[in-house]
Amino acid sequence: MSFWNLSEGDFEVSEKFEIGGGEITPIPSNTQCLAYIDEAKWDQDRDQNRFISLRWTILGPIEYKNRKIFQKLWVADDNPQAKDPEKKRDKAKRMLFAIDAYAGGKMAAQKLEPTDEVMQQCIGGKQMLIKVMVWKIKDESTGETKEGNWIMGVERKAQQKPMADVPF
Repeated sequence: MSFWNLSEGDFEVSEKFEIGGGEITPIPSNTQCLAYIDEAKWDQDRDQNRFISLRWTILGPIEYKNRKIFQKLWVADDNPQAKDPEKKRDKAKRMLFAIDAYAGGKMAAQKLEPTDEVMQQCIGGKQMLIKVMVWKIKDESTGETKEGNWIMGVERKAQQKPMADVPF
């Protein structure tokens, strides 16, 4: 049996192949979600500007469970789209500080620029509440409006509530 055999038999390659599935509608603005960071690392844009890239996994509400939201924190270099890069950088540092505080505060206590490994150890896997918003941007090449989610805020995960009160 060949690796390329399918359960329903052979297949022919045509001019176009699509796997299907379609686009995912963004989570509505002002939605509060229980989530955790499953990836935290330094990244850079095409111009070598550095930022911290976070990938959040949604745990609840249940209708959004396992969705991913990507967050860029421009804590090092200037965000090329920022009107006031210094103000944007300060906001990003405040966001990172809050995330770290809600995860135990170990990263900021070191007072050093965190490495990928330190971020994963200190903020990875820690549950917190996030407030999700919707971004929209017009694709200049197609004229289509694209949408996605961004994280407006974070807050400490509340202590365990009686099950009747838990919305997730």
